[in-house]
Amino acid sequence: MKILIIEDETELAKSISEYLSEENYLCSFASSYLEAMDKIQNHEYDCIILDIMLPDGNGLEILKELKKQNKQDGVIIVSAKNAIDDKVSGLKLGADDYLTKPFHLSELMARIFSIIRRKQFENSNVIHQNALQIDLLSKTVTINKELVFLTKKEFDLLIYFIGNKNKVISKSTLAEHLSGDFADMLDNHDFVYAHVKNLKKKLYDAGCDHYLKTVYGTGYKWES
Repeated sequence: MKILIIEDETELAKSISEYLSEENYLCSFASSYLEAMDKIQNHEYDCIILDIMLPDGNGLEILKELKKQNKQDGVIIVSAKNAIDDKVSGLKLGADDYLTKPFHLSELMARIFSIIRRKQFENSNVIHQNALQIDLLSKTVTINKELVFLTKKEFDLLIYFIGNKNKVISKSTLAEHLSGDFADMLDNHDFVYAHVKNLKKKLYDAGCDHYLKTVYGTGYKWES
């Protein structure tokens, strides 16, 4: 899952990233309004952690831009200001949640998980598709009640495909999802093919129906 941390406090941003990375979230950073605007215009994220007070602008303007572009990224506002007006304004502009500094990182992670679950998986912790079952909390996959052992990236891919079911996803989009904003620096997307191939083999060998399809010349699609 891709997270964008828009925060000008370097140590706080680093702490958030280190904590979330332990849970297999892929984090990118923006420490200014201009950098954040560039990120949201050129990339998609599962959740954005947004500081309202930035050195060169107001985070609420970033929310307005997300709404203008009809982006579906989840947004959690974090701010040292405990003003009710900021909270109300942010939620009216489309933010999903609000945290006041200081906050516990475990609470932030729980709220991120809740937003992603609500947006992509109909507010459920367990995904069922015939013989396939995925537990989002324990990060386990079973097929016909037998455990299937996936790597972190394979599990992340599986969740991403199901969260975008029936949509064709390009290799470049998958590369960005797996590698973050540095994907455009890679010479090719062979690693995407390798991860998808391994994921397919593990699922199919375990008896899963062939939901993951290759759309030749375009990318991949999870059909349900």
